Amino acid sequence: MRIDLHTHSTASDGTDTPAELVFKAAAAGLDVVALTDHDSTRGHAEAIAALPGLDRPLTLVTGAELSCRLDGVGLHLLAYLFDPEEPEFLRERELVRDDRVPRARTMVARLQEMGVPITWEQVARIAGDASLGRPHIATALVELGVVETVSDAFTPQWLANGGRAYAEKHELDPFEAIRLVKAAGGVTVFAHPLAVKRGAVVPESAVGRLAEAGLDGVEADHMDHDAPTRARLRGLAAELGLLTTGSSDYHGTRKSVELGACTTDPEIYGEIIRRASGAFPVPGTGGRA
Repeated sequence: MRIDLHTHSTASDGTDTPAELVFKAAAAGLDVVALTDHDSTRGHAEAIAALPGLDRPLTLVTGAELSCRLDGVGLHLLAYLFDPEEPEFLRERELVRDDRVPRARTMVARLQEMGVPITWEQVARIAGDASLGRPHIATALVELGVVETVSDAFTPQWLANGGRAYAEKHELDPFEAIRLVKAAGGVTVFAHPLAVKRGAVVPESAVGRLAEAGLDGVEADHMDHDAPTRARLRGLAAELGLLTTGSSDYHGTRKSVELGACTTDPEIYGEIIRRASGAFPVPGTGGRA
């Protein structure tokens, strides 16, 4: 089985619609794909509706990537198979999502003060109906020729955490996020925890504290982790009794990584399913006429 547990669609900052992502996942030979848009479950229904039209079977895992902050450092938690209608968790996700627009406006204004000819209208056009985020602003910088790639915009000069144009947003406390996901029947995995190229990361001791609070796993195999970092994370996970996953963090054309670039062991996937009670993976039979 080929299992990719971290992808994004146009419901947040990916470039593929949820339906397109599902079709591409099947075409890439994946057996399981998780849709984990930022702080949003808005793409789930479209992705589920696309499953019967596939040429081959594909199972969809519903989820989200939650924006959190611990001791001044931003981090992301992948939440899988939770009840999306659980009231308290839904309310918190809405708070995070609703703060994205004013935050983006602040970053656009800071870029303008730096002499970048970016406009809010340009960023809004790029984002469309998606949950607006820094990749949309980064795409605008690419369009303007300010940087060559979206990744080049995530530096201290531009949009990286603490960068010149960076602005904070409402983010969850990760301990509270773990509690909320658990209460909604879900499973939590710390996304790309040692991706230092993205900016500051929390110390490994913080991973231990999160494990004590109920964190289920860490995303070890990720494009932003080199081989020694992946080995460190596997060792840390073994010490703390955490699961280790692998995922592409696919964003369509916004990033160069392909679906299935990193994958999760089927036994780990099975354990995630066993622990979840808020939702179930959605099987697609494939074989459209």
